[in-house]
Formats: sequence, structure tokens, C-alpha cells
Amino acid sequence: MLICVKTVKPCRAPGLTRHHALSRYTGGALVTPDNELTYLPTAAITDSTPVAFLGCELGAWYFCAFVDQDFVDQHDPESWRHLRVIGASLSARDAGLMVAGVALANWHETHTFCARCGVHTSITDAGWTRTCPADKSVHFPRTDPAVIMLITDHQDRALFARQVRWQPGWLSVLAGFVEAGESAEAAVVREIAEEAGVEVDPHSVQYLGSQPWPFPNSLMLGYQARVSSKYSPDVRIDLTVDGEEIAHAQWLSREELLEASRSGEIHLPPPVSIAHRLIVNWLGEPLPRESAFR
Repeated sequence: MLICVKTVKPCRAPGLTRHHALSRYTGGALVTPDNELTYLPTAAITDSTPVAFLGCELGAWYFCAFVDQDFVDQHDPESWRHLRVIGASLSARDAGLMVAGVALANWHETHTFCARCGVHTSITDAGWTRTCPADKSVHFPRTDPAVIMLITDHQDRALFARQVRWQPGWLSVLAGFVEAGESAEAAVVREIAEEAGVEVDPHSVQYLGSQPWPFPNSLMLGYQARVSSKYSPDVRIDLTVDGEEIAHAQWLSREELLEASRSGEIHLPPPVSIAHRLIVNWLGEPLPRESAFR
């Protein structure tokens, strides 16, 4: 399903699109050459098209609408950009609207039936709930908490890893979902043990910030932490990956990271991601522009 916009005078709203790929949904937007969201008139959207209210600012009311591929093909298809690509270039307002729209689109696409009785639900509350016509239950957008963390050893080297589905040379910090009944801090310790075979000092886990990540419906909680004091400070700690989720992991010093990223040996998360900000916070300077995932 793809998204676009609907406006109500004197309101405006951004156009959005999404597509299905590798069993995941990614979002995009109709943008100008200057990387600003394009706003469409109400008349561009049919009355039967589902819409969702995104917010208002200075008398302007913003909506998104869920449209098909034909709509995209008829509205400058070459100017639609995915959120992963364009997000870092948007203004704070446009980025917030786009993230909200994509998150709602993902949720509506995957939660069309009542979890209680299986009846098809209807969009209600301006797109922010779905209601079952049979048992009258109301369903709200789902957000899954996940932790993402930059782990350092006793020499202040950082732990980086590559997922099995990524291209060789792509590296990032580790992340994982918070399990039922688990605190976010406990998830940091558990995920590093599971994905890299490293024990983290639970008292060193420090929260840094969060980011909504609508791919499809996560809230990323960013942390930094250090390895356990049981490790000798004189050696690089051995890393163990499962080969199913994580293909490779390694420790990198700041100098090693900068040299490898500048040479093109490794590529790192783009500025739109909280992973990028965690790395920059540890590095103490901006990452080379050419280092971003390609």
C-alpha cells in the first residue's frame, strides 16, 4: 500500500508512499528538488481513500492518505523518496509528519483484522485507531520497544557488527527488541551476550536518547555501556556471532574506524538513524560523508 496526502482548506499535508520489500515496509515521500515535502490539494484524493490526521501548525492541518500504485504513477513517480533516504534532509516538521505517516501506514497495513474475533476492522479516530464492528473493541497503533547500544571495551574501542542480510563492509552498533517483562537496560545486557558473546557491566548501561523507527513500528532506545570488569584490559575481547542474525563483529578504535570509513572499507549508518548519532557521540566528530550505507 502507498500513502499520499489529503488537505482541507486552509490546510496542507505531505504526500507519502511505501512499498513491500523483503517482508518489511519502508516509507517515502513526494518531495521537491530542494528536499521539501510536496503538499497536494484535497481534490487530488478521492472520497473513498482512507486518510489519517497528522497534526496542525499555524492554521495548517496535515493529513496523509493511503493510495495505490496508480496514484503514484500519475503524480510525478520519479520524485517519490523513501524515508530512509530523505529523512535526514527534511525539516524537523516534515520529518515528524513523514515518520508519523509511515508508522500509521505500516500499522494499518498489518492490523486490518480484529485480534479478538477476526472481523475486518475500520479506520476510526482520524486514522489513529481501528474499531471492530462486531465486538466494538478499539485497537491502537502498536509500538515495539527496541534497544540499540554502543558498547566499549577497556581501551574505549567500540563494538560494531554486520547483519547477515547486509552487504559486506556495512557495519553498525548492535540492537534488539525488548522482551516481555524485561527492562530496557536488561535487554542491552542480554542482546550483547546473545549477539556477540560479550558480558556487559550492567551498572555501566546509560540511556542517551530515543528515536521512532517506523520500519515497521519500533521505538529505538539508545544506550551506551562498557564490558564487564572480568575482562583483561590488555587484550581484545573475543567475539562470537551466531551466523544467522549477525554475520560478523569486531572492535574498532576511533582511528581504525575513521581510516576504514574514509578508504571505503566499511560503511556506517546514515545520519537519519539513531545508530549514526550513537557512533558520532562516541567518536567525538562527524563521520565522513562518504561512509554512509550505499
